[in-house]
Amino acid sequence: MLPVTLLTGLDDGFRGAVAGNLLAEAGAAGVLVEYDVRDLSAVVRTARTAAGVIDREVITMEHPCVSCAMRGSLVQLLASIAAVERYAVAIVDVPAAGDTHAITTEIDQRPDVRVGLVVTSVVTPAVLADLQGEDLLRERGIPTAAEDGRATAEVVVRQLEYADAAVLSTSDDPTEKLLQAINPRLSTRTSPAGLLDVRPQLPRTVEPGSVAAPVEGLTFVWQAARPFHPERLYDALEDLVAGTVRGRGTLWIATQHRHRISWDSFGTNVVFGVLGPWLADLPADRWPSVGQQHQARSALEWHPEYGDRASYLSLTGPAPDVRELQRLLDGCVLRANEAVHPLTDPFAPYLEGSTAA
Repeated sequence: MLPVTLLTGLDDGFRGAVAGNLLAEAGAAGVLVEYDVRDLSAVVRTARTAAGVIDREVITMEHPCVSCAMRGSLVQLLASIAAVERYAVAIVDVPAAGDTHAITTEIDQRPDVRVGLVVTSVVTPAVLADLQGEDLLRERGIPTAAEDGRATAEVVVRQLEYADAAVLSTSDDPTEKLLQAINPRLSTRTSPAGLLDVRPQLPRTVEPGSVAAPVEGLTFVWQAARPFHPERLYDALEDLVAGTVRGRGTLWIATQHRHRISWDSFGTNVVFGVLGPWLADLPADRWPSVGQQHQARSALEWHPEYGDRASYLSLTGPAPDVRELQRLLDGCVLRANEAVHPLTDPFAPYLEGSTAA
């Protein structure tokens, strides 16, 4: 079985330098797969070893898309490399807009190749601005599908959360602590030396609706056993995400009594989705379909009247104002003397037909 290392990162130049170092680290037993996506209608895929190019293909598509260019053709190439039985590792330089989770899922369906390690490359002086910014990928000039509306901050967070290790362009202790608050599994370093020997801690995926562990000075965790007042919460969103880089959790909104709502924020960009019904509204034989973390939390905090209905949220940033966040969130909770039926729901248009699972 051929182990595959996936390499992500927003900056093409630095990611390419790390890819070259990883290939040198692998020596004659390594293969590096690279994609030139400057023209998405004709993507150039190259496979090379330390000795030179062993494969080159131009992938033409009617629908220009980075993930489409990689899907299928990459797995076939990796299978052919594995069949040679000459190489010990394949390193894939994933373009900035590539979806590493989807690529891993597709690769791991093969019996002869598997993803052994996921690495992300980080330009240290730029990463905080990337994490806190509002710009979209296409506004940065990063090649991606025309309909791709992802924010740059979301892409960087997803790369960090799914990675086993991060290679930083320069050493910076506060930045490293922030990255590890986003992903506690993350191993950080400034050199790729020895990186191919890192053993990942699985699983890599973050359960939708789950919160991050509290980290003093970096991650604030809040919860409430009463629902949110939808209008007050909506009006507070901008203040809640100011200065943060990542937020996630589960919301109980008074006007969405039957739905668990997910909160995912990336910098100032907030995404809401419907996670599904509450356990209290499900027969016991359907509970296994709900995330394990939510089941465990519910077992510890089950309310005699509301069951598992509750809100819990984590917000991570370089210096979150904990007292202000506490004040804002507490103020958004529905008060005991407030009725639900006259409330308008500004979240409803964002939740129609949505799912976060």
